[in-house]
Amino acid sequence: MPLNLPNLLTALRVLAIPLMVLFYYLPQPISTVGAALVFIVASITDWLDGWLARKMNQTSEFGAFLDPVADKLLVSVALILLLHRMDNAFITLAAMVVIGREIVVSALREWMAQAGNRTSVAVTSLAKLKTGFQMTAIPILLWYPSEPAGESLRLLGIALLGIAVVLTLWSMGVYFKVFLASLKGEGPETKG
Repeated sequence: MPLNLPNLLTALRVLAIPLMVLFYYLPQPISTVGAALVFIVASITDWLDGWLARKMNQTSEFGAFLDPVADKLLVSVALILLLHRMDNAFITLAAMVVIGREIVVSALREWMAQAGNRTSVAVTSLAKLKTGFQMTAIPILLWYPSEPAGESLRLLGIALLGIAVVLTLWSMGVYFKVFLASLKGEGPETKG
């Protein structure tokens, strides 16, 4: 692993995941506030490590591999925590869609890389928008107070997560379109 600041931030994001889980199981209100804050700080490092890598010209293959893995782990674990806390059909469906999409798109990327078409399934602006909605909705849902005063905050988090789910399905459709076009030999189409 090339030891540079962007890769260190990405590795710290992975290491923040057990800390988020630890906070989650502490007594209230420390649990929800702590878990949400860890998620927020980890989410900020997602943006910061990429920006620093480009700004400092420290991009690397290892960083390009670890960054999306760190994001997927962080979001997946947070969604599992939300499933535990909220136990409702929407959160279950959202978790299934988001985690399922990440597995499918990762498999498509691997397939395309094996076929020599890695750039045809590069991250799209739609996928970045989806990530932005996820990274906003999840800490709101991790943090919201359980008493009635927190109900509007919970509804905001659910609405943002709903938008993220729609964008998740849409971006997965874009990746499938690129994949199917490559199977037919039509070339890549990555805008979405």
